[in-house]
Amino acid sequence: MDVLTDAGRRFLAATAPEHTPVQAEMADLADEWGFPIIGPESGAVLRLLARLTDASRVFEFGSGFGYSATWFLRGGADGVVCTEFDADEAERGVAFAADHGYADSVTFEVGDAMETVERYDGPFDVVLIDHQKGRYADAYRTVLPKVRSGGVIVADNITRGPIDFDDLVAHFEAGEPLPDSAVDEETRGIGEYLGTVRSDDAVETAVLPVGSGIAVSTVVR
Repeated sequence: MDVLTDAGRRFLAATAPEHTPVQAEMADLADEWGFPIIGPESGAVLRLLARLTDASRVFEFGSGFGYSATWFLRGGADGVVCTEFDADEAERGVAFAADHGYADSVTFEVGDAMETVERYDGPFDVVLIDHQKGRYADAYRTVLPKVRSGGVIVADNITRGPIDFDDLVAHFEAGEPLPDSAVDEETRGIGEYLGTVRSDDAVETAVLPVGSGIAVSTVVR
C-alpha cells in the first residue's frame, strides 16, 4: 500500500532536487542492480537536516554504495561514516567517492553496522538507520547516547518497502498486535521502532510520507 496518490508521488518527484552527476550515476547503477536507494524526495530531506543541524559528523546504518551520504554532503556535512555488509557495494562506493572528489569526506566500513558503531565515539549530528528492519530499534537504542542534543535520527522505509503497511496502520490506529511470524520480521521491526521512538521522551518524532516514508526524531534531552 502507498500512502500517496499517483498524483502526489508525481508532484513530489517533479519538485525534488535534481541529481548531481555522481547521484545520477548511482541511480543508474541502482536500476541496473535492482538496488533500493532513498531517492531524491527523501534525499532532499536528508540534505535539509544536515543544513539545519550544521552537521559535522553523520553515521549511517546501511549505506550501499553511498547514495544517501551524498545528500548529507550536499547539505554541508563534513564527514559521513558509511557502513555496508556487502564488500562489493562498499567498494563501489569508495570508487564513486574517489572518482568524484569526495573521498576525504566519507569513510566506508565493511561489516555489521551494529558492531561498527561501537567503535565510534559521539557526538553525531545526524544518524540514518536504513539496514535490516528488525534491528532498527536496537540501532536506535545503541546510537542515541552518541547523538548530541538537537541532533537527528532518521529511519527509512517507514510506510513502504518490504513491509505490510496495513498491519502497521491497524497496530497504531486500533491497537492490533504486530505480526509475529518470521516472514513479517520487517513489518514488526518498523512497528517496534516507531513504538520505541514515540514512547521515548528523549526525542520528538514525526513521520514524513516522502519516498518510502521516513521517521525523523530530534534529540531533545
